[in-house]
Amino acid sequence: MAERLALFATTTRGTEDLLAEELKELGARRIRQDRGGVRFMASLDEALMVCLWSRIAMRVLYPLGEFEARGAEGLYEAVASVPWEEHLTPETTFAVEATLKDSEHTHTGFVALKVKDAIVDRMREKLKARPDVDTKQPDVSVIAHLVRERLSLSLDLCGEPLHRRGYRVRPTAAPLKETLAAAVLRASGYTGEEALVDPMCGSGTILIEGGLIARRRAPGIARDFAVEQWPHLGARARELLADLRADARRNERKVEVPILGFDKDPEAVEAARRNVKAAKLAEEIRIEEGDATKLPPLPASGGLILTNPPYGDRLGSGGQKGMKTFYFKLGDTLRVPGWRVSVLSGNPAFESAFHARPRSRRDLWNGPIACELLGYAPPFGPPGTRDSEAALGVAQEALDVAPVRPEDEGEEQS
Repeated sequence: MAERLALFATTTRGTEDLLAEELKELGARRIRQDRGGVRFMASLDEALMVCLWSRIAMRVLYPLGEFEARGAEGLYEAVASVPWEEHLTPETTFAVEATLKDSEHTHTGFVALKVKDAIVDRMREKLKARPDVDTKQPDVSVIAHLVRERLSLSLDLCGEPLHRRGYRVRPTAAPLKETLAAAVLRASGYTGEEALVDPMCGSGTILIEGGLIARRRAPGIARDFAVEQWPHLGARARELLADLRADARRNERKVEVPILGFDKDPEAVEAARRNVKAAKLAEEIRIEEGDATKLPPLPASGGLILTNPPYGDRLGSGGQKGMKTFYFKLGDTLRVPGWRVSVLSGNPAFESAFHARPRSRRDLWNGPIACELLGYAPPFGPPGTRDSEAALGVAQEALDVAPVRPEDEGEEQS
């Protein structure tokens, strides 16, 4: 490999600019946003810094090339043209992960198999021996992405996707991905210097990611990376990562601000507490049972209220009118002096029912669901003001309109 690597970090749609900012802070060069990710240049130690410290990236890929791949034979020949002997040895285990978009092939398993066959045949031809496949813990992860007849091949420096931090021991239904939670925190301006509250915390993902930021803890500190097992870079990567991990641990700090979570579901509260404990943040984060529309007094210091409320009819009977009534009550409850508010919403009825004008908005995707991150700065139209009365009229009118899209029933919660 070259001294400076051309890499591609994947991310959730709508967070590319946030990842680009983060990569710049981590020392990456020649950063260029692309759909679903960011291209950049980095030395090996800088690339490892990204693997260890990126809160937003899903994967960090080393692209091997792009090829025309028509039909099964064209796919095989494209893969076989890559000098795999520079990246694998007969003792190396590997696995192939394939994704398709608008392809003539309809099964990812077939594409992965053809890629595997081409790699094995090339290695047998060049080295008279072949590496073994290990789908569970491979030394090298090969990523094949086929769009129509255009094949992209990459090696994954991380192995397991970076959103798998290792602390989710008790998930709830449709949890928010860790990387998206971190992106939402960054977009909301959270740096760990102010109090953080999630009034509908679910399994606690937003709070845990906020706690990691406040603690200045590297999100990848407790995991291994695939690049550590690469035959030609592994030894050097392990040496560099040992230093980076030690430095990261030395620079952690005590959290000086409150981080609080509430949920009305006792099972969610228990799940959040167990996840917080697994993240080793039990001293920093407090989880309590509570109704988001009846929150206890919050610290007078102010801070950030950040939440991902239900998108569909998950609050009992009442249908969408019930959802809008809930959003309306939430708009009153979260109107706390000194506290700014960010809401990740996938329900188009939310904004008007919340009866406050957002100061900022960002389009995001929570899995397959189109969402908006709405930001409200304090005070956001306190009761009795002209702005709040106008918003109130709009909200009351909205209680009878704005149906939810069918896909909203698959929402993800924090």
